[in-house]
Amino acid sequence: MTTEHVSTHQAEEDARNEAILIYVNGRIVPKAEALVSVYDAGFMLGDGVWEGIRLYNGTWAFLDEHLDRLFEAAKAIDLDIGMDRAGVAKALLDTQKANGMNTDAHARLMVTRGVKTRPFQHPKLSQRGPTIAIIMEHSRPKLPRPIRLATVPHMRGLPMTQDPKLNSHSKLNCILACIAAEKAGADEALMLDVHGFVNTTNACNFFIVRKGEVWTSTGDYCMNGITRGKVIALCRANGIPAYERNFSLVDTYSADEAFLTGTFGAQTPVGMIDGRVIGTGQMGPMTERLRGLYKQLVGA
Repeated sequence: MTTEHVSTHQAEEDARNEAILIYVNGRIVPKAEALVSVYDAGFMLGDGVWEGIRLYNGTWAFLDEHLDRLFEAAKAIDLDIGMDRAGVAKALLDTQKANGMNTDAHARLMVTRGVKTRPFQHPKLSQRGPTIAIIMEHSRPKLPRPIRLATVPHMRGLPMTQDPKLNSHSKLNCILACIAAEKAGADEALMLDVHGFVNTTNACNFFIVRKGEVWTSTGDYCMNGITRGKVIALCRANGIPAYERNFSLVDTYSADEAFLTGTFGAQTPVGMIDGRVIGTGQMGPMTERLRGLYKQLVGA
């Protein structure tokens, strides 16, 4: 196995990204001026929530669902975003307009609890905030080959530790999983749930295809991704049997296909897991069909 790694977030190089403008707390500024305080709760403690959103042909795909998830997550961590949905959407559109972007762009919209008066944990120390930032880049996914996964010991936890449904800034668990996978010669980590069933990767939701059926995890222990939900809905609307269920590595290794879903890469084929070739090792017909259906959905 070679050590050349690819990433589910790998994009074509685009020189325009050196000159992007970034939204920070109501101002749209050049990249070099897009700064936050070292006292910011996001920097200091990972105390914040975020969304990744893609721009296709002038439209931010599934923006309503992304805003729903952002505001639900903010409420869950008792964070006041300080503006309503229309205000957040306007900040996104203003940043898009300032950058002159129309398609093939990716936005990372981040909200933290803001600047703390002292460098300690208590949320009441955040007395200036929230901090709201939007990084918007020209971005076209570029994947030279199917992704390789390695199973790692790191799990997505129980809801009472850090609920995996939260899109929080605290990503250390997933970063450690990714490091473990890279040490094993893979691109990304396949993470199990607390019962040992196949769950998700460190960055994306995970699907397998077996005998014409599409399987993914129950959703109890993973980020319930918007692209994940769209793929399940597309299967059901097009007569493809789709199941959210428990399944093991034994089921996974003998799958006909495997793929990942996420806002950035849409549907990314998986060629190898733990040194086992999945199917032919290339993108399978079901993955290709679902990519086509998803492209139509986004286009609509």
